[in-house]
Amino acid sequence: MSGLAWLKFAALNTLRNRRRSLVTVAIAALGTAALLLAGGFARYTYESLAQAAARDSGHLVVATPAQLAQDEDVPLQHGLEGADALRQALLTDPAVRHVLPRVELTGLVSNGEKSTVMMAVGISPDDELAIKGPFLAVTAGRVLTQRDRGAVMLGEALARKLKAQPGSGLTLLSTTTQGVLNALDVEVAGTFATGVPELDQRLVYTDVATAQRLLDTQRVSTLGVFLDRMESTEAARARLQAAHPGLKVQTWQERAVFYKSVRALYNRIFGVMGLVISVIVVFVVAGAMAMAVVERTREIGTLRAMGTLPRQLLRSLALEGLLLGTTGALLGAALAAAVSVGLLVFPVQMPPPPGRSVGYPLQIALEPALVAGVVLAMAKLSTLAAALVARRTVRQPVVQALAHV
Repeated sequence: MSGLAWLKFAALNTLRNRRRSLVTVAIAALGTAALLLAGGFARYTYESLAQAAARDSGHLVVATPAQLAQDEDVPLQHGLEGADALRQALLTDPAVRHVLPRVELTGLVSNGEKSTVMMAVGISPDDELAIKGPFLAVTAGRVLTQRDRGAVMLGEALARKLKAQPGSGLTLLSTTTQGVLNALDVEVAGTFATGVPELDQRLVYTDVATAQRLLDTQRVSTLGVFLDRMESTEAARARLQAAHPGLKVQTWQERAVFYKSVRALYNRIFGVMGLVISVIVVFVVAGAMAMAVVERTREIGTLRAMGTLPRQLLRSLALEGLLLGTTGALLGAALAAAVSVGLLVFPVQMPPPPGRSVGYPLQIALEPALVAGVVLAMAKLSTLAAALVARRTVRQPVVQALAHV
């Protein structure tokens, strides 16, 4: 018999007990769909966190080695000198699209009656908006612009604490690079929410020039380098590091602590989940094939007596497992794809994760490689389970098989 004939023979055998075959296919389909949905959710989460991390700091971060490795005694002790010239040099790399300076500082912010700790960041507002889009959820007032010298944006919780609103006057206090206390009067342009309550209680945005004036310096903390695409990160890092050996070039992955923690956690959770589902599918297929083999023991003995070789019978029974597993896997893939599309048409919002105050959309990122891998794995496991179950029966003596009751 040809391979196609054996395949047809196996297909007809699976239809002899339709109910059992249907249950087996249904469980294989549900297992495949569960694996694909879990894997797709994890992949979407990884991609979203990676994009958020790169969007926040830049695909690459350029700073002095001490800035990234040591604590500072005074603000910007290890800051970058000549940031404008360095920025122009970085922009000559073919993969670099934008370079944004950042000035990070801590101090106090006061409304005249009450003072509280702040974490301030000096940015180039217009550049940030051009590259990142609306990078903040503005809750009152407006977003900073390059023309807003001496203006700030406050985290929503910090604004409530200081009873500040757009147009209010505040005073920023910090230590200069010489270790001298300095104060600067500013106006509140707006308030924002990051989705992280701890940050909203401390975070202040201002422009780079205002932050430098408060610290009495021309240095910046870091330069954020934005590339043409994520895949260019490692190659661009190597080129920039070679071109500027006195500086440290970090990738976004090195700074994305939250991304790495979530990825490690999800890999363990979904890895165990995938193992459990695979074992369930294997046992279901093995159970179905075991019942089919037991019911057909005398038939197998008859085929053996007619000259059919054990390996031919084993092939036929393994093909039955392959058909059941593959059919279930393909149906499961179709179900997962339908759920993925359905979530785009009918959005579902996930609850806020720990440490955050806003949720995020539930989406499933199904890639062809992931779908093909899961379907292929299910087909192989089903075939292996069927072959292992049938192996003993097809090799037993013909007389014993014919005498089976």
